[in-house]
Amino acid sequence: MAQEDRGRLNLHAEFVLSSPRVDECPEWDIPEYAFIGRSNVGKSSLINKLVGRKGLAKTSGSPGKTQLINLFKIDRGTWVLADLPGYGYAKVSKVLRGSFSTMIGRYVRERKNLALVFVLIDGRLDPQKADLDFLKQLGLWEVPFALVFTKADKVSGSVLMKNRAAFEKAFMEDWDELPPWFQTSAQTGYGRDKLLAYIESVNLQLRESGPLT
Repeated sequence: MAQEDRGRLNLHAEFVLSSPRVDECPEWDIPEYAFIGRSNVGKSSLINKLVGRKGLAKTSGSPGKTQLINLFKIDRGTWVLADLPGYGYAKVSKVLRGSFSTMIGRYVRERKNLALVFVLIDGRLDPQKADLDFLKQLGLWEVPFALVFTKADKVSGSVLMKNRAAFEKAFMEDWDELPPWFQTSAQTGYGRDKLLAYIESVNLQLRESGPLT
């Protein structure tokens, strides 16, 4: 069972906008971190735990709740969190799934201040084709990303390690090296501090390298 991380207090979070269009998103030089995953990976719950604010990202018992680009300024504008629609399974029409795909593709390719995409992987499952295909597409677009294995509290440590090892093996069939990766639990907060520390380290690197836009 994953143990709870005890570190930073709740972060200040300010809602900016929800939009289906990337060209409606504000232009700024604040580092932006996008969170995305298959529609039932627990993304909204993890975002709420990460920020320490229930209800910031809308959760639902039915996959596919997030249908827009949702932007939040975090830590009084130190960085921006982008909550993106899920890919893969969702109880929506094929037309709507196609519009999600177009929206996500435009966002990750055109958002100039995008610092990193956190791709959420369900730690309870064997490697999923939808995840591997999406990561391959990010590689073709040359978009930097990190992996976040979710729901660490839902399975034993041995099962989590087995599933992660299987995912890494499948991933390395198309890649030369592994990206940064994290294990998390939206229930206990496990992995929260490490994820926030990583974001802070990237922010520091970006400040030293100059404006994003």
